[in-house]
Amino acid sequence: METFRKKRLATVLLGASMFALVACGSEETTNGSSIEDPNALSLEKIEEKAKEEGEVNSVGMPDTWANWEETWKEITDEHGIKHTDTDMSSAEEISKMESEGENATADIGDVGISFGPIVEEKDITLPYKTSYWDEIPDWAKDDDGDWVVGYQGTIAFITDKEQVKNTPTSWKDLLEGDYLVNIGDVQTGTQDQMAVLAATIAFGGDETNLQPGLDFFAEIAKQGRLSTAKSNNVAGMEKGEMEVGIMWDFNALGYADEVDREQFEVTIPEEGSVVSGYATIINKYSKHPHAAMLAREFILSDEGQINLAKGYARPIRDSVELPKEVEENMVPKEQYANAVPVSDHEAWEETAKELPKLWQSEVLVHVK
Repeated sequence: METFRKKRLATVLLGASMFALVACGSEETTNGSSIEDPNALSLEKIEEKAKEEGEVNSVGMPDTWANWEETWKEITDEHGIKHTDTDMSSAEEISKMESEGENATADIGDVGISFGPIVEEKDITLPYKTSYWDEIPDWAKDDDGDWVVGYQGTIAFITDKEQVKNTPTSWKDLLEGDYLVNIGDVQTGTQDQMAVLAATIAFGGDETNLQPGLDFFAEIAKQGRLSTAKSNNVAGMEKGEMEVGIMWDFNALGYADEVDREQFEVTIPEEGSVVSGYATIINKYSKHPHAAMLAREFILSDEGQINLAKGYARPIRDSVELPKEVEENMVPKEQYANAVPVSDHEAWEETAKELPKLWQSEVLVHVK
């Protein structure tokens, strides 16, 4: 992708070095020593300590997802902080942090928003709000900074125009089509569970009642057109195994770019869709807590938000002005008119737990 000139992160941090959030108390690190309350530290102090730590280890933040590669490169270049990532699902990230406890190997992770309340309940996170706290929508953060959404995703359709004559722009189009509709693993994947919620919202349901979405996919399954093969990815697209896929808009755009942007069209369903996000979580027992805090700070900075947008993930901060070249590569804003964020996190947390069983009993039983 084209690289855009950015201000130096050091300038951002020094310019904001007088900022500090008032708080009290302390947190435990892996070696048992205490760390000042993160929300009471100045950015200058966090940067200083992060450089001393010298490294940050992430989970679920691979180079190929939402342009993390460029974010980690800039953090490394500006601060000399080495970075490694182990790719895994949101559930695996949480399990790893919980099972390792004080023997932590992960400092920071990126999880689907529905997992936010879970990490709070398990008490495995180090709360840090960052200097951009007031610009984060209420739906995209918890009260203390245990999890903070860095970027938004909206469930979209991606269509292989060489195989599908009329690109679907609505859920109704999908229902009346004659092509395969590909969805991933609803039993384990946040993206795929959100696809069910998006269809639910489009047909009048909500976080407390997923029946409209289940009925929708069951009908497509009965028609013999629901594909649950693992082909809604670059490899599947290259082989022509995906005709219409349902996934996050940023994944759809990124995959299309890797294969052939002209061959694939990405659309947001007209009746409605769901906006969600992925949130950073900092391990309570991190061996490099300041480096993890610095990473979250950068992710929410203008530079970090632009990096994510270059990976087609919409920034969580509305005040960030995207370069024209970046904006033009994304789905037009007008298509998001009927896309709404999750409105009831607690309800969604409960229904998401039941969704795998419901998906098996009401949808997969009809897959031919």
